[in-house]
Amino acid sequence: MIGSLRGSLLHKVPGHVLVDVQGIGYEVLLALSAYDRLPETGQEVQLYVSESMGMYGGGVTLYGFLSLEEKEVYMLLREIPGTGSKKALDYLDKISKSAPDFRRAVLEADSPALVSLFGFTKKTADKIIAALKDRISELRLSGREKWTPSLQSAGLSEAIAALVNLGYRESEARAALADLSPQARADRSTADLIREALKQLA
Repeated sequence: MIGSLRGSLLHKVPGHVLVDVQGIGYEVLLALSAYDRLPETGQEVQLYVSESMGMYGGGVTLYGFLSLEEKEVYMLLREIPGTGSKKALDYLDKISKSAPDFRRAVLEADSPALVSLFGFTKKTADKIIAALKDRISELRLSGREKWTPSLQSAGLSEAIAALVNLGYRESEARAALADLSPQARADRSTADLIREALKQLA
């Protein structure tokens, strides 16, 4: 079983690389968010690898990660019911916005935050919480949370999720709500927050 690869980066495109290791080229799939952190073509790269065997004889697919931490998160995501290798990689891409905030949201069963901050559907967010809440505390994640608790209140998260469901981009929804004072964000109901944001977006 291949656990890691170190060699020359022959080719890279978002989501896919080709690595030469002592004359053998390995095709490896990556999260889209990893692309900007890859070295230039021709330079050395090290990837931590997870193998996945095709269900119908499709051969072995290699999934690569730039850190052991990312690989550990990916392996945990694989344990969510109904989550295959590619779906887990897509989830990892969403989580890359802020793994510490993802961890907090799961531990606190904050489904609206998983929807508004990371782009999961409500159904998927609930499934992630059910599967990982008792296990994610075992992971040691580097970095700090990006979003302060005041910006992660249930009402604000629900308002952002509702605006996204209405067709607005998450960044637009956040920008509209950011124009409100912190006190206003804390005191107003979800419905009021949505109304105020829609005024800003009109």
